Amino acid sequence: MSQIIETAEQTLIHTYNRYQIVLDHGDGVYLYDENGKRYLDCASGIGVFALGYQNPYFNEKMKEQLDKLTHCSNLYYNAPATKAATKLVAASGMEKVFFTNSGTEAIEGAVKIAKKYGYLKFGTTDGEIIAMRHSFHGRSMGALAVTGQPKYQEAFGTVIDNIKFAEYNNLDSVKELITDKTVAILFETVQGEGGLYPGTEEFVKGVRELCDQHDLLMMVDEIQCGMGRTGTMFAYQGFDVVPDVVTSAKAIGNGFPVGAFMVRGKASDVLVAGDHGSTYGGNPLAGMAVDTVLTIFEQDKVVEHVKEVAPYFEKVLDEFVAKYDCILERRGKGLMQGLEFKQPVAPVIAKAQENGLLVISAGANVLRFLPPLIITKEQMDEMAEILHGCIEK
Repeated sequence: MSQIIETAEQTLIHTYNRYQIVLDHGDGVYLYDENGKRYLDCASGIGVFALGYQNPYFNEKMKEQLDKLTHCSNLYYNAPATKAATKLVAASGMEKVFFTNSGTEAIEGAVKIAKKYGYLKFGTTDGEIIAMRHSFHGRSMGALAVTGQPKYQEAFGTVIDNIKFAEYNNLDSVKELITDKTVAILFETVQGEGGLYPGTEEFVKGVRELCDQHDLLMMVDEIQCGMGRTGTMFAYQGFDVVPDVVTSAKAIGNGFPVGAFMVRGKASDVLVAGDHGSTYGGNPLAGMAVDTVLTIFEQDKVVEHVKEVAPYFEKVLDEFVAKYDCILERRGKGLMQGLEFKQPVAPVIAKAQENGLLVISAGANVLRFLPPLIITKEQMDEMAEILHGCIEK
């Protein structure tokens, strides 16, 4: 592993402070490094591997498509992407889909929709988007512009102006920012990188009402919190609201790089031919990944499983809060949870890795848990046993 790490440090741009592990393969909810050491994975590639590793049906369908056609460009139609779009529309309650290569690109598409919506409405390009402080939407220039964390922006500035930032879960702070130039309100239904804060019912429903009242686009980022993670297929469905624009990625490809933004109603016909594009977006292999993932979700009743085991997961994590003075609280929803510590969690993460458990952080002081959605109560107990030992040490 040391040789691979050394070579990687010489050849890869150092934009990540990587853990000193070289992962080789996975099986179910477990990952194995180059030396054969097994890790219980409670990060799932930052919420990507919802179905776990080596799902036989997923692998079979991807191999079948690989032998048929992987790419044909969006100058032509292909059946897998069409089937995937049909299922995604049905699952989300939206009307149309644009497939991207990543979540960041999905956000870029959403921002373009908002800006053009304003152009069609007012005849100018100075439409204002209200985003949230402490949010995270990606690292491209457009996604950075709507990310409410200055540390990610300060070295790059922004190429998109007229972005305002409100306080998450503070409806009054949103109302104060609305002007006659406002075109959209964007937020994560559960803030991930910002510290595992779920949206409140008052806030989510209140934003929907504000958007209806002022003819604005309600845009939700479900890149991390969507696809069953909170106990509904999409987190906003737990509030009985439907947005105008939804971004998705991560779990919809179960490891294959694919994202999407979905639209409905007044947002559905904003973009026309020539306004947006992607060479690889929605190619046959990506389409097969999304189609297969949605099929497995339905056949294996994945969302129902999350609803069943999530309360137990919360109970397990609540026991840590009750036991250790160094832990302030548990936050999150479903199988998207965090434990906030009084001090940085990096030592806990390192000790967990030594003992065969993979967890990640959300900021310096929050331990973030994003296990594969197929995790069992027994595996949650295994996680807890390892983590108790790590915190005590």
